[in-house]
Amino acid sequence: MWPTGDDLQQLETLVAPLLALCREAGAAICAHYDAPGAQEYQAKGDDSPLTRADLASDRILQAGLPGVGPALPVLSEESVEAVAGQRRNWSRYWLVDPLDGTKEFLARNGEFTINIALIDDHRPVLGVLYLPLKAQAYIGIPGSLARRYACAGGDAWSSSDLHTRPLGEGQPLDVLASRRHRGKRLAACLDWLAARWPQIRRHNSGSALKFCQLAAGQGDFYPRFSRCCEWDTAAGQALLEAAGGALLGLDGRPLRYNCSDSLYSPDFFAIADPGHQLWRELLREYQDVD
Repeated sequence: MWPTGDDLQQLETLVAPLLALCREAGAAICAHYDAPGAQEYQAKGDDSPLTRADLASDRILQAGLPGVGPALPVLSEESVEAVAGQRRNWSRYWLVDPLDGTKEFLARNGEFTINIALIDDHRPVLGVLYLPLKAQAYIGIPGSLARRYACAGGDAWSSSDLHTRPLGEGQPLDVLASRRHRGKRLAACLDWLAARWPQIRRHNSGSALKFCQLAAGQGDFYPRFSRCCEWDTAAGQALLEAAGGALLGLDGRPLRYNCSDSLYSPDFFAIADPGHQLWRELLREYQDVD
């Protein structure tokens, strides 16, 4: 199976060109963010918004990714229909959301990312989450590295390692949640935790930033019971796994990709300290319910 052994070093060679590509796409997003008409959009078939920034980022990534390492196909949120009849035959490909958090972009709160994942044999083996307004990238290669990169000017980047944090007994449990998705199932999950942990703190944010926060040791748990797609989770899964965490379906198994005709991701738990007994009990609770 690819990558193993020396192939992990091969993946590491992709970091530099991916940083350059993300910076280019991020600059295009920022140009639209600061331009007149930034709040203009058109509604897609699922009523989600599509802006000129989405399209500008997508054009740059679609053109650039085939030249990053071995030439591979690209599945982007904005290209799904064009490759619908082909992608089930792909064993290795780039999975992209050129602007994750378009609603946050329109709300002008800065909580949006570029998501890029390399999928191999149905699993993410490399993930990039890029924050355009901060010129920062969170990159994870499970089994190899988890790092935050900050542009230091020109082609120079500074970096620091990322690690999820252990869930300390008696410490507050920080739950990361979507700014826009609530609902009864999330409330029930939080109630279950509150009955078993002395203090629960909830923090809301948009887009895939929650994966960055977990990987950086700034949270413990991110439950998701509302609809999202594979390009929303793949890069975050690679990052979280590389930093020591896990992204699990309610069946307790890591999420897999390109396994069905649907591109919707299942409900999931993103966990910073997957070995803690609390999460085993929570997963058992959901499996008993099912």
